[in-house]
Amino acid sequence: MGMDVTVENLEGLNRKITLALPWEGIRAAVDKKLSQTQRKAKVQGFRPGKAPLKMVDAMYGADIRNEVLNDAVVKAFYEVVEAQKLRVAGLPRFNEVENQDDENTFKIDAQFEVFPEVKVGDLSAQEIEKASTEVSDAEVDKTIEILRGQRTRYNHVERAAQKEDRVIIDFAGKIDGEAFDGGSAENYPFVLGQGQMLPEFEAGVEGLKEGESKDVEVSFPEDYHGKEVAGKTAVFTITLRNVSAATLPEVDEEFAKQLGIVDGDVAKMRDEVKKNVSREVNRRVAEKNKAAVMDALLAVTEFDVPAALVQEETGRMMQDARQNFINQGFDAKQLPELPADMFTEQATRRVKLGLILAQLVEEQQLQPTNDDIRDIVAEFAESYEDPAEVIEWYMGDAERQQGPAALATEAKVVEFVLGKAKVTDKALSFDEVMGNTAA
Repeated sequence: MGMDVTVENLEGLNRKITLALPWEGIRAAVDKKLSQTQRKAKVQGFRPGKAPLKMVDAMYGADIRNEVLNDAVVKAFYEVVEAQKLRVAGLPRFNEVENQDDENTFKIDAQFEVFPEVKVGDLSAQEIEKASTEVSDAEVDKTIEILRGQRTRYNHVERAAQKEDRVIIDFAGKIDGEAFDGGSAENYPFVLGQGQMLPEFEAGVEGLKEGESKDVEVSFPEDYHGKEVAGKTAVFTITLRNVSAATLPEVDEEFAKQLGIVDGDVAKMRDEVKKNVSREVNRRVAEKNKAAVMDALLAVTEFDVPAALVQEETGRMMQDARQNFINQGFDAKQLPELPADMFTEQATRRVKLGLILAQLVEEQQLQPTNDDIRDIVAEFAESYEDPAEVIEWYMGDAERQQGPAALATEAKVVEFVLGKAKVTDKALSFDEVMGNTAA
């Protein structure tokens, strides 16, 4: 259908074209479909395929006309798009033209958005802080201490309770002489000095020996989560049942074996801990640097963003957020509808960056090679039992490579931008990196 169609520029990226479809072609297509339907139609009182065309038309005609018209409109639209090399973003909206002034044609408006022209601006004036972090022996020691803490054992001791002990108590609380909901328990375990109970309560338990009882006055804070008792004072009768002292495992062969070092070599264990901590630190530092690079790219590249793409991305993010809640055990039926505007800003940023990266990759030939992708895969295969098997699994299938390929592309973009911008190196402490994760 060689249509000569004018593209009207509306506001921003919005465009409009008016299609004129010859009725003749539409009618012919409708007639053809009707007779095909007649051959298959089962109409009561007639043998299959023998019902009169008029009856078939009465039953199926409206649907057939709609289908033929829709197909013709979509086909005509994409013919124009191809002929005029238009880059359509999202789906077009079709509306029948009010003023049908030609009885031989059916006129319809198509409104749609086009992709913006993306020109990455001058990066040379952009200042980027490039983070780096060293993992020293002190960090390895700190991590080993955490791992020891996770393997704490409690052994029964015959002495008064002190901080860091695990105690088992019975307690019964009263407010104005009346027992209250949740105010009493038997054989209740907790570790002293970790703020699990209110300070006055913990202070009352400290110093007690097994079998001893004591009345302790406790004031609930005004903002206490239990509304009925917030701001009130209770008296708890506390009886101590058991005191156990914390014992941390020694950093020895046995401990190394627990951490998966088969021969129990402590030096090997330290190396393994250092490798794991370094991998996590490098990942977080790379995330920080990537975020800084993306901010720089956004700062120098101005363009309109297709609303249709932001809408699609927002929908995806809402779906992901919902799925996250469900994965955390929330009931899908109880979940409220999350408001779309919660995600709009983030979705706009993602769409913008997607368009900028696509432009930059094409312009600067930053497509990752097979080796680049393999390097990314090898990096996260390290934490598996059999890295070679993981690498093989990913590299054996183009679809599985999509994720690693996207990461490899981002890495090349980061490297390219850092090569262009004004970069200052910033050494971050281990705690800064581990405490503040890059978004």
